[in-house]
Amino acid sequence: MTTQIAWFLLLIAGLLEIVWAVGLKFTEGFTRPWPSVLTLVAMVLSVALLAHIVRVLPVGTAYAVWTGIGALGTFLVGIAVFGEPSNALRVGCIAMIVVGTLGLKFAA
Repeated sequence: MTTQIAWFLLLIAGLLEIVWAVGLKFTEGFTRPWPSVLTLVAMVLSVALLAHIVRVLPVGTAYAVWTGIGALGTFLVGIAVFGEPSNALRVGCIAMIVVGTLGLKFAA
């Protein structure tokens, strides 16, 4: 696997992390079968991709970018779908996560 493919797969793994993080809300404590199954499938695929990716990319960088994608995406879905607050402090804090994540990506 090339480095470019690894970065692309890391993006996919990060998007799957958003799916399972948001999916947790819909499982209602894993009491709803279909949301629970979809959430667990997204979890397994996301972590399996990450495990494959760290064979090519540095584990610290890959993990940080993976969680950064998940954190930003889940934050945005929380605002858009669940009406969570988007005040300046919350946006500033997520911006620091994004800057750190991009810094790690470009420093790799």
